[in-house]
Amino acid sequence: MNDLRQRILGRCASLDIPLVGFAPADRWSKAPFNPWVPEAFRPEAIWPETETVIVIGIPVTLPILETSPSIWYHELYLTVNTLLDAHGYRIASFLTAEGYPSLWVPRDGYGSIGILKEKPVAFFSHKHAAYLAGLGTFGVNNTLLTREYGPRVRFASIFTSAEIAGGPVMSEPLCTNCMQCVEICPVRAIDGRDYPEGIINKRSCAARSEALYKRSASPCGFCIKVCPVGEDRKVWNRKNPEIYDRNNPESEELHKSWNHVRSYGSR
Repeated sequence: MNDLRQRILGRCASLDIPLVGFAPADRWSKAPFNPWVPEAFRPEAIWPETETVIVIGIPVTLPILETSPSIWYHELYLTVNTLLDAHGYRIASFLTAEGYPSLWVPRDGYGSIGILKEKPVAFFSHKHAAYLAGLGTFGVNNTLLTREYGPRVRFASIFTSAEIAGGPVMSEPLCTNCMQCVEICPVRAIDGRDYPEGIINKRSCAARSEALYKRSASPCGFCIKVCPVGEDRKVWNRKNPEIYDRNNPESEELHKSWNHVRSYGSR
């Protein structure tokens, strides 16, 4: 199985997938904290043949995210989602052809924002899968934070009948409790408590996304663009969180560029 694991990692590398993790299905039965994932939402309940969940992650590009809400980030989000679904399907097909029946789980499982407002939950949580696969820890904004990209990552999963050893689950939190996500949220959906005690008003968040979608400028993205966690901030020279302050004279040129993008392609 180590050989299979290496082949999966090699295939993911060839597809430019930077984050890959493995979580044995039995990890869902041992709650690391409470409240935990209900039994009906666990891999073996959704597909009883599941032995391992493979989680793949693709980042959203920080400088494009910074223009949000905009058509540019809207298109980036759609592109990343399309890549995740295509790559997840390919990896599942590869494993099935190798004699290990496998199923791809799409990056979303709620249908539409309108449905999400009424039932704000998907049939499977990729962020919990990514946590159990050792890819990150939860932040105040209820997203999964990774060392590489902070919360600026989208995930998809593959259920496989192959038994593959899992990576270690991160024990030290990555969230700095800076509360920038709480302060910037335009609908005050984040209450500021640590996960899992902290509550996100998912309906308020979904309602904002629905309004932005009508302008071709969804999703919102504010809480993930200001998060200081992630090596990507160094890559893009975005280590100073004060650049997002509209009154900061040192970031005037950045705000001009962001406002320019926001002025086109959406209403």
